[in-house]
Amino acid sequence: MDMDAGTGDVRAEIGMVSVPPGRVTLSDRRSRRSWPVEVASCRLAAFPVTRAEYARVTGQRPAAREERLPVADVSWADAVGFCNSLSRHEGLRPAYRPTDDGGVAWDTSADGYRLPTEAEWEHACRAGTEGPRYGALDDIAWYRGNSRERVHEVGGRRPNAWGLYDMLGNVWEWCWDVYDAEVYGTYRVLRGGGWFDEHWSCRASVRRRSHPTFRVDDVGFRVARSVGGAGQGPVG
Repeated sequence: MDMDAGTGDVRAEIGMVSVPPGRVTLSDRRSRRSWPVEVASCRLAAFPVTRAEYARVTGQRPAAREERLPVADVSWADAVGFCNSLSRHEGLRPAYRPTDDGGVAWDTSADGYRLPTEAEWEHACRAGTEGPRYGALDDIAWYRGNSRERVHEVGGRRPNAWGLYDMLGNVWEWCWDVYDAEVYGTYRVLRGGGWFDEHWSCRASVRRRSHPTFRVDDVGFRVARSVGGAGQGPVG
């Protein structure tokens, strides 16, 4: 697997938000299973990666009118490559390395950019709230009911209490985690819902899965960085 997304000119930093530590209970409707996870403090991008930011790393050139749109049609593998490339551009140690079996290993001691774990993602999405969403859906998210069935610029809806935008709606976001290795093999977790989804998919707890090479026009990602640790660990 290519672990470098390109050699573009990176001249603008991605805005990152400090996420405090906490605990979140993940759940899966298919298996009717739930499990608590302790989440360490981390830093998470305020917005999904935009087309302009992706272009600066990969050397692609989006149309000017599309620069503030979230990048989509990117696979999990593309997102991992982007994280490593951005880390190298900023003089940070890349978080990911290829393994002999063609997979990807995460160096949890690295200070570079990475994908959030799904526990980090849900903890950050909730921002201290306990309901299905951190606000009224039409105020915080682009989804089928208000998107006119198209993607929108990042930051167009209200953020959550921790200053994170578009955690629900607009584009689904890749997470680091394997969904269920015994049933789905290498499929990775997607979170957040997208512009084409009905309201029930745009909830903090909803999990979706897809193959790490899958690309579609409502799937993107945002980046994270660790703060003195791996980011999460199971409880009990």
